[in-house]
Amino acid sequence: MFGLSELAVILLVVAAVLAVKRLPDLTRSMGKSARILKAESRALKDRTAPGEPRTVRGEVVDRDTAGRRDRAAGA
Repeated sequence: MFGLSELAVILLVVAAVLAVKRLPDLTRSMGKSARILKAESRALKDRTAPGEPRTVRGEVVDRDTAGRRDRAAGA
């Protein structure tokens, strides 16, 4: 019978044969993803002015009163 190494080689050959059909689609989708990532990183870089700190607006919530309010609403 076949040993473990022979079965591994057979599985690799089968995977390679099946992957040849999908290889163009795979490379095309990887190229699209790379272009999208590059465009988004460029847009993010353009949005933030160099030398200016980035600020994120938000609100301060007191944990004690927020927890009581959530429990009261759920009960």
